[in-house]
Amino acid sequence: MSRDLLLIDTAEKLAELPRTGSGPRAVVMTMGALHQGHATLIRSARELAGPGGQVVVTVFVNPLQFGANEDLDRYPRTLDADLELARGAGADAVFAPAVDEVYPGGDPQVRITAGPMGTRLEGATRPGHFDGMLTVVAKLLHLTRPDLALFGQKDAQQLALIRRMVTDLNFPVEVVGVPTVREEDGLALSSRNRYLSGPERRTALALSRALFAGRDRLAAQAALRARAEAAPASDERATALARLGEIRASADAHAVSSAAAAAGTGLPDAVRAAARHVLDEAGRHEPPLVLDYLALVDPQDFTDVGPDFTGRAVLAVAAKVGTTRLIDNIPLEFGAHS
Repeated sequence: MSRDLLLIDTAEKLAELPRTGSGPRAVVMTMGALHQGHATLIRSARELAGPGGQVVVTVFVNPLQFGANEDLDRYPRTLDADLELARGAGADAVFAPAVDEVYPGGDPQVRITAGPMGTRLEGATRPGHFDGMLTVVAKLLHLTRPDLALFGQKDAQQLALIRRMVTDLNFPVEVVGVPTVREEDGLALSSRNRYLSGPERRTALALSRALFAGRDRLAAQAALRARAEAAPASDERATALARLGEIRASADAHAVSSAAAAAGTGLPDAVRAAARHVLDEAGRHEPPLVLDYLALVDPQDFTDVGPDFTGRAVLAVAAKVGTTRLIDNIPLEFGAHS
């Protein structure tokens, strides 16, 4: 059932918003142009807040996180539709301020700095982006005063930096990551998907296919090694391990060029190679996919993982198709015996 929805456009009115019931206040921060990925975030916030809690959605296109050649003016602004989606997903209030309400003195002189993690991957491609993002998130956390803040895992580096900021600067809020929502064909939901033509969308599907190829390579090779290591400690075990090496070499030769197959021996290298093969193929499509980066990184600091890495990692990709830049990622788990 849809709830009554309050639209708030000033910090003063937001400060006057009473908390409802005894449950927590949860906030979902967006730049508008809401889609079903945002709806999932809002529904998750509603579930966590409970019937006695409160869900606040922010809609603000933050100019600080757009570079000189990026699409600030082109970014879609669809407030009426956003309000309907937020209401239907269970929000209690939407805070949709103007730029001069968030930055009343113009561009802020004091900003949050993202540090070394903010210079990697997305930060290398978009200098200053994460400083602008963290600055507005910090302001919105102060303004909304939530107990919980929910963010999508599709923006994995953003989520990691927000968690780091909240920890390092002692924000009294729990940050909750919500899994990426995908369309039926696998494309991660994004406000920028609307810019893709039919042929561009077909090419863009390579992003998710590459990630899934890396995930499947990890699962297949981990399963093969597990079966081999489960063999008795005898000649049978030695034979099984030798066969494993032959299977892996054959799989690599089929999936990637011989140069890429020879580049690494660990599972992280095989995962990267499988994903790279899909992206290389898409680079020959019409229109082509123009790769920005493919990286397998430690989610704690977004540095590349080595060939013997164990633990949780993020396989991330960014690319342009036509004039539209898209990002995607999936989490992967490398076991101690992978």
